Amino acid sequence: MARHGGRGWYGQVVAAALGVTAVTVAASLWTAQAGPVDERVEAGTSVHHSAPKAAPVPMGIAHASDRGARGVNITIDDGPDPVWTPEVLQVLKEYGVKATFCMIGPQAKAHPDLVRAVVAAGHRLCDHTVSHDVTMDTKSEAYQSQQILDAERMITEASGGVRPLYYRAPGGAFTPYSRKLAASHGMRPLGWNVDSKDFERPGTTAIVTTVKEEMPNGPTILFHDAGGDRSETVAALREVLPWLKEQGYSFGFPVR
Repeated sequence: MARHGGRGWYGQVVAAALGVTAVTVAASLWTAQAGPVDERVEAGTSVHHSAPKAAPVPMGIAHASDRGARGVNITIDDGPDPVWTPEVLQVLKEYGVKATFCMIGPQAKAHPDLVRAVVAAGHRLCDHTVSHDVTMDTKSEAYQSQQILDAERMITEASGGVRPLYYRAPGGAFTPYSRKLAASHGMRPLGWNVDSKDFERPGTTAIVTTVKEEMPNGPTILFHDAGGDRSETVAALREVLPWLKEQGYSFGFPVR
């Protein structure tokens, strides 16, 4: 999995994540995504310190679809974004497609309404760390833990108690430690097979062509809903989603 280049805009939102406000959540929820949750989030503490961890899952990096050989997984990274996430959600709704949204912790914290909209529409959540550091695999275990678990907490709080089911390392910078840690918190490490290259904004036609050419690589496709103008991504999804259906694919979620 190729690493993405530097994305300086994340530094602007990381500061918003520091200094968590006091929040107390006592809920017993049942959702199609996360099952029952009964947890208490103490002021200034992380979910992983104050609530039972989710049941562990395999630590191997998932690429397959739960829909089998003709399944495909749409994954959307780096949001939520107040401009582009609603646009992406609308396209997915139009074509009846469910996706996995890999969210940056501070973005989720800043836009809880969008996190809840994603959940309400039947999509799944994925932890994409606090600051999208593509060099995480060179950092200490303490740093990796902070990035993963603080983002997990932010996403869970923003969603109203729905936990992320996956963990995607920025730029694919997984380590054995980060995979084991995420899996122990019920988040299956999530890779990708098809990089649409939409982050580079090469044009809608180029994005669509890349997806079509790389589909033999496997079922998990990477798109983005934040980090800049994502109008090309929205336009590409309008072409890619019906094309995939025409090819006989069905839309599912990454295996757990």
